[in-house]
Amino acid sequence: MIVLHILVLFISVSFFFYGLGCFYSPTMYKEFKRFGLSKGQRKITGFFQVLGACGLSYGFYLNPIIGFSAALGLSLLMSLGFGVRLKIKDNFVQSFPSFFFALLNLFVAYQFYALLISA
Repeated sequence: MIVLHILVLFISVSFFFYGLGCFYSPTMYKEFKRFGLSKGQRKITGFFQVLGACGLSYGFYLNPIIGFSAALGLSLLMSLGFGVRLKIKDNFVQSFPSFFFALLNLFVAYQFYALLISA
């Protein structure tokens, strides 16, 4: 349970601030342009990252179904991000964080699922 708590905290903080950056950071504006994605796609990505971060926290403390759904959603989002990185031919160092977070969120989703079936 402590591992899940640490991971949820780490992932939630990471996605919350990265998601906010999608709305306010000039660096993120440039990155999404480099990705070949629109302003609307940048904002939708930021929205889902902030929503996912909040869902993980809410799920950990109040409702594991929400946590499970948020972790799965963030895993899907990061898998799509990894696909974009591959499409634009980013190198391993540039692509790895999205792949890592996709797997990490999948692991967290599994942990939430285990909580749900044991209840």
